[in-house]
Amino acid sequence: MLYSLHVKNLALIKEQEIEFSKGLNILTGETGAGKSVVIGSVNLALGAKADPSLIRTGEEYALVELVFGVENDLQRKLLEELEIPVEEDGTLVIQRKIMQGRSTSKVSGETVTAKQLKDISNILINIHGQNDHQELLHKKKHIEILDNYCLDDLNGLFELLSEEYSKMKELEKKLSETDIDENTRLRETELLEYEVKEISEAEPVIGEDEKLETAYRKMVNGRKISEAANIALNLTGSGEMEESASDAVGRAVRELTSVVSYDSELEGLLSQLSDVESLLTDFNHALSGYLDGLEFDDEEFRTTEDRLNIINHLKDKYGGSIEQVLKSLEEKEERLKAISDLDAHRDRLKKDYEESFDKVKELCEKISKVRREGAKSLQEKLKEALIDLNFLDVRFEIDIESSDDKISSRGYDEAQFMISTNPGEALRPLDQIASGGELSRIMLALKTVVADRDDISTLIFDEIDAGISGRTAWKVSQKLGELSANHQIICITHLPQIAAMADTHYMIEKGLDGGRTVTSIYALSEKLSEKELGRLLGGDELTEATLLNAREMKQMALEKKALLKA
Repeated sequence: MLYSLHVKNLALIKEQEIEFSKGLNILTGETGAGKSVVIGSVNLALGAKADPSLIRTGEEYALVELVFGVENDLQRKLLEELEIPVEEDGTLVIQRKIMQGRSTSKVSGETVTAKQLKDISNILINIHGQNDHQELLHKKKHIEILDNYCLDDLNGLFELLSEEYSKMKELEKKLSETDIDENTRLRETELLEYEVKEISEAEPVIGEDEKLETAYRKMVNGRKISEAANIALNLTGSGEMEESASDAVGRAVRELTSVVSYDSELEGLLSQLSDVESLLTDFNHALSGYLDGLEFDDEEFRTTEDRLNIINHLKDKYGGSIEQVLKSLEEKEERLKAISDLDAHRDRLKKDYEESFDKVKELCEKISKVRREGAKSLQEKLKEALIDLNFLDVRFEIDIESSDDKISSRGYDEAQFMISTNPGEALRPLDQIASGGELSRIMLALKTVVADRDDISTLIFDEIDAGISGRTAWKVSQKLGELSANHQIICITHLPQIAAMADTHYMIEKGLDGGRTVTSIYALSEKLSEKELGRLLGGDELTEATLLNAREMKQMALEKKALLKA
């Protein structure tokens, strides 16, 4: 559930907070008052493209904040899988700050990516605007709607199909690679034999390159190492210097030894210095031994250099590491074996491909069966919902066509919504006959039908009343009331029939603040709601007759809601 929306410095909104309630939340206002800004701000918070021109003139940034209540275990589980923290009281805060040239999004105080934000919003809320109604005109949307309706039965099948389909496509690719002429086969064989021989004869060993590089680096820098080590030996031990560090420390030990009997405090210091002398002596012996063994062998150097060149050549040609070189060898040996006996290899691949294709087709058939059963259920429920929405003589069917030529990781079906809204008319594709008002009602019918299967608790409708009026508007109003029994609904409307059904009614209006135009949003009392209904009913003046009509409309809505709850 969406608890609240906080907007600051966005378009005509200076700063505004709306606290939403359960049930049906209705927003109304004059044309141009800023109703679209409300839906736009929610979309912005959920990751829609941010246009810096939306920042209120004179301000450095715009801010949108949504506070959700996570109310069911499935939502919590899905958010946990996304590693999104939810507060102990079940609240989750989404915040987006829009600045010139950039924007930042945070969820519960942690910065998130656009992808994460989209995944989170898909768990918490659905927003339906005019563009969403228009999507119903696209045939590919119909199979998506049907699959969502059958999702519990399809999910496991989709996973199996995706795995087997990938295997089939890989076999198909390998099979196509066998389609070569004899000359091409001979040329490829010759090249593979050369490359296999080149790698095999070199016998590269994992880790060998690192050891070779270490040894080569030592040999190349042998002179520098020898000079530095000799200087260190001269400075610390016996050498050409008149007095080395070892001589100086030895002398210091002797001096302290001669006087330690006069003061016991010197014993500790003498012990430390004696340790230094021993360490220095051990160091000098070790360094001297190192220098004795530091010999440059021309033959060993050439052998190391040649071997390193061979290994680096293989890495440059077959991969950036010895592991990749050995993997390349394995692949080339496998390919060489395959094309050496191409006919037999092709036959094996063909057999494997046919077996995989049969498994894919079997899964497609199972998916198609689930879809066809689901389509029967969905079209009957949709027909009932459409009749409730004043499609009195409607016929509605979901036409499913299957073809091996259209096999994909989602099956081999295409679905199309077919409808007839007048007696005697044949069923025709939805995009050929549906008007804007009809599309909005069909979308609402779909939402009503899938409501029990949908774990998303908040639905926002914009333009749901496009192209309708009168009795149809009452029907849409009742359907929204029905949907709001188990979902939080936020709906922008200009129709009094729909506004009358509100559990909470909000007013959006423009005014002046300090000489500047601002948009404000606030909840209406029962009395003010009646006045707003009167305004929606029309007329330049709000007469007593109009208010009476508004009160009657409100009473009718209350009676309808009571029946829905009964």
